[in-house]
Amino acid sequence: MSYKIKQFSVKRKVKVFKFLIDQFNLSISEAQRWIDKGRVLKNGKPLYQKSAFIEGDIEVILFVPDTMGLEPIFETKDFVLYDKPSGVLVHPRNRHTTYTLTHELKYRYGPRANITHRIDKETSGLVLCAKSPDVERRIKLSFENREIKKGYLALVKGEISKEIFIDAPIYKNRDFSKIKLKVFIDERGKPSQTIIRPIKYFTQTDMTLVEALPLTGRQHQIRIHLFHVKHPIVGDPIYGLSTKNAAAYLDGELDEEKRALLSGAKRLMLHANWIQFRYENSYLIKSKYDFEKECQNLITSPCQKK
Repeated sequence: MSYKIKQFSVKRKVKVFKFLIDQFNLSISEAQRWIDKGRVLKNGKPLYQKSAFIEGDIEVILFVPDTMGLEPIFETKDFVLYDKPSGVLVHPRNRHTTYTLTHELKYRYGPRANITHRIDKETSGLVLCAKSPDVERRIKLSFENREIKKGYLALVKGEISKEIFIDAPIYKNRDFSKIKLKVFIDERGKPSQTIIRPIKYFTQTDMTLVEALPLTGRQHQIRIHLFHVKHPIVGDPIYGLSTKNAAAYLDGELDEEKRALLSGAKRLMLHANWIQFRYENSYLIKSKYDFEKECQNLITSPCQKK
């Protein structure tokens, strides 16, 4: 269970945000966020007015983290790194989400620990987390200033024989009635650059293992850029399939077997392989997961044989 409702009896009249700060040791912004998300209830109805006074019985929706035993691969007194498996969400999508990386982080380090960036559910690999809000702000600022470098591995369709520099603006979709993709390449978009370096070409399946180095940090950047240069990531059910099939996947109408048949794999073959940054000291941390072996197993699987 991710969330539970807990009852409280407020003896003296107090503003709702002040009650949250005192009761749960929250900052002002954290308390306001709880209110905005409807996590304080009076007579079963959310209180959205931050300056509202409360007294008597109220209810608060609390996040209750569970664990499946996923342990971090690196830790200091301020931050921690996880090697996230493919298929695990970083954050809960809603109150019915039963397990995410956030569960593991808060179960081990407490309610004020937070994840500092995102990777997709199906992307495996490194995720940098902060143990406190102050550290979270510092790390997020480093991301915004592009002081943190990341390297990914991806298995893509077709042969890439030399380094590619992709410079194509990415536009965030605001009209899903016509295009269901979250982002697409468009001149109206934000400047976006990715370097692609080939590592190994698999002739039997016409696929290439590459390293992808995003120089900017747009949503789905590596996926849409590789699709743009006609080398979509193997297993990508959105950027790589026809518009019809991508829409079917997004609508939940594409089963696992058909998705694998059309895209080449049951998961997105993208892995966050290393991260380099400075936080009091310089760090270069590499994933412990053998993604190349997974690629090799996929290449030699019966479904890939022609």
